[in-house]
Amino acid sequence: MGDKKKKKAVPVNGKAPLVNGKDHAPVTPHPAEIPTLRIGKDCDYEKELSRLQVELVKLHEWIRHEHLKVVVLFEGRDAAGKGGAIKRITESLNPRICKVVALGTPTEREKTQWYFQRYVPHLPAAGEMVLFDRSWYNRAGVERVMGFCTEAQYTEFLQTCPEFERMLVRSGIILIKYWFSVSDAEQEIRFQERMSNPTKRWKISPMDLESRKHWADYSRAKDDMFNHTDHKQAPWFVVNAEDKKAARLNVIRHLLSKVPYKDLTPDPIELPPIVKKEYVRPPYQEQHFIPVVYR
Repeated sequence: MGDKKKKKAVPVNGKAPLVNGKDHAPVTPHPAEIPTLRIGKDCDYEKELSRLQVELVKLHEWIRHEHLKVVVLFEGRDAAGKGGAIKRITESLNPRICKVVALGTPTEREKTQWYFQRYVPHLPAAGEMVLFDRSWYNRAGVERVMGFCTEAQYTEFLQTCPEFERMLVRSGIILIKYWFSVSDAEQEIRFQERMSNPTKRWKISPMDLESRKHWADYSRAKDDMFNHTDHKQAPWFVVNAEDKKAARLNVIRHLLSKVPYKDLTPDPIELPPIVKKEYVRPPYQEQHFIPVVYR
């Protein structure tokens, strides 16, 4: 038999994974070692996004091939850019492998469950990556600030959340947590844009409007959350989200650096010719076609 095809090593933070196939923990370089590229001057946003999305395809194929389990949490203030980043990450990926979870308000039954219970069914199986658009950290944020949980429930969450996450990591899940940071001035600009854009107005909920009264409360809640849940097994990574485009590129690049992968891109293939056999298409008038409005 011929030699097996060698897997191409993909650099991670400037360092290639080990070629012997063994796992290798990515080493995050010092910020001073990372070159800063200015969008529009040093790089074109669309081209760089396209390049990074190709790498995401390689990553998600590696996750499938190696039966990895990856969980990525996206947290932050309203209009911080979480949804836009998730959309750019997933738009070129197989939804059977990369899934997005955005849970709504818990039902009356779910409110009586163990708090983490409704999130557990959405955790990945082998070969899957799950992106949580908001997660169990709702308890440390909106539930805490808006009074949707008791003080005892909040305290219990801060104590048990790190242990819950350590359990996930010990089970083999790669857990990555992002906090999208945006200023009150930039958030105001984005809210005004949503108010004036009919395609984005749905993004503003009554809860979003109510939260405007509690900016400082949310800031304090976030600080307390970080103090209790920024642990070694699953640290928080803060994304400067003042510029949406820069934030998307930065978070994708960072995500690629946190899961070492190799290029499994197959060799080019040739499409075989279509085998045409005798076939008579049914008359057009027997089928229901939609009106042709655009040509």
